[in-house]
Amino acid sequence: MADTDVVIVGAGFAGLYQLHRVRGLGLRARVFEAGSGVGGTWYWNRYPGARCDVESLEYSFSFSPELEQEWEWTERYPAQPEILRYAEHVADRFDLRRDITFDTRVTHATWRDDHWEIRTGGGEELTATYCIFATGCLSVPKEPDLPGVESFAGPTYFTSRWPHEGVDFTGRRVAVIGTGSSGVQSIPVIAGQAAALTVYQRTANYVVPARNAPLDAATQDARKAEYPTYRKLARESLAGLLGTPSEVSALSVTPEERTAAFDQAWERGGLGSFRQSFGDLGLTLEANDTVAEYIRGRIRGIVADPETADALGPKDHPFGTKRPCLDTGYFETYNLPHVRLVDLRKTPIVAIEPTGVRTTDELVEVDDLVLATGFDAMTGALLAVDVRGRDGVRLRDVWAEGPSTYLGLGIAGFPNLFTITGPGSPSVLSNMLVSIEQHVDWITDCLAALAGRTIEADEQAQERWTAHVAEVGAQTLMHHANSWYLGANVPGKPRVLLPYVGGVGPYRQICDDVAAKGYEGFRLTETA
Repeated sequence: MADTDVVIVGAGFAGLYQLHRVRGLGLRARVFEAGSGVGGTWYWNRYPGARCDVESLEYSFSFSPELEQEWEWTERYPAQPEILRYAEHVADRFDLRRDITFDTRVTHATWRDDHWEIRTGGGEELTATYCIFATGCLSVPKEPDLPGVESFAGPTYFTSRWPHEGVDFTGRRVAVIGTGSSGVQSIPVIAGQAAALTVYQRTANYVVPARNAPLDAATQDARKAEYPTYRKLARESLAGLLGTPSEVSALSVTPEERTAAFDQAWERGGLGSFRQSFGDLGLTLEANDTVAEYIRGRIRGIVADPETADALGPKDHPFGTKRPCLDTGYFETYNLPHVRLVDLRKTPIVAIEPTGVRTTDELVEVDDLVLATGFDAMTGALLAVDVRGRDGVRLRDVWAEGPSTYLGLGIAGFPNLFTITGPGSPSVLSNMLVSIEQHVDWITDCLAALAGRTIEADEQAQERWTAHVAEVGAQTLMHHANSWYLGANVPGKPRVLLPYVGGVGPYRQICDDVAAKGYEGFRLTETA
């Protein structure tokens, strides 16, 4: 008999909810978490300005009506401390901590006959019938490819591993390398403290206003009164978000009508506002060019220096093919006299030196180095564990040419293993809480139906699903960018579209149909 029924790797939102649901089946469970507390990405990412780009009333669990009603959000877009408090509240409310082992990494997971053998970094070994990876999609920082970075004499901070006690940059000369979401969010806050701030930009990103504001009681009460209706709409939507996508082409209206629609989206704020303005922005370059030029025009209207404004305007990828960022004073920051942008397309970094950053043009001496250089997304955390399936086959070898899964939930050759929001599922292209709940509910129903049997993805079904993910992705503009959606930000990583772009609602129906047909595409066998 196995030491436990289920091992869950990770205690972010996915791990917490999966533990809650597994307990409901009467199964024994152990959760291992590398951090000292719950929260996953919101435990680690404490950089200045860290905030979710999904509205708080949507970025929350729906499984408990009592939880929905009792929790009070304070802002339209929740900041990291508030999200972490929410995760801690969930853990305490459902008494989840007693089954979580903190400060412990799972290093090995090996399938042996009819169970998983799990080993941790602390040397603990145990067996489990099922292994569920709730390791998160953006949890393994990308190693910086900056020559000499280890020689820098001052403090170096990763936005993804920010000191819990915070950092005071008052009077300091600071360099920030990277202008993705964490850079865009942290740069205005750091600029408010630093004596001098130099931002090093490799790729200009599309940044749209967040329009964040305090969340008034009336708005929150109205949503709570109709939560079941709103949750259903989100589950059936394309991105797990409220709002109806337009069926109108950006090219079918007059330039004046198009500008008016974009103006409305700009003033409303949020990522969905632009995505819902016209239906073909993600499908054709001609339509996408209209919103791309609109955003570049907005940047030129905000940033005083024409050269800086031009550098901040994205030109090498369509809007939406990299994760757009939400803006709270980002572009205005570059009008401050002590803030400067360095365009690395023109003057690349040669080396990090003990006293600062040297480009082909100059050496900028700084006191502090902030690396906002991103993640090894979606596969990084899974491959950080030495996972071995049937006959000792390593997951890293199976995925050498890119990940292949069945529904983003199971992997051929790895029985009784599940991945929550894994590659091949909508995952990072969706409201993660909606996708997490859908995956956890599906896995839980599957465990209940197995009744002791072993489940494994069929190789042919996996091949068909992987081909379908690629085929649907090819109908969009996603391959027109070197993004982390394709693993292109990590040197040597296979260029494969990692998430499924077919939409949350359609994907949910596919998964439900698979289950209704006796888990079609999976092999269920009696345990020896």
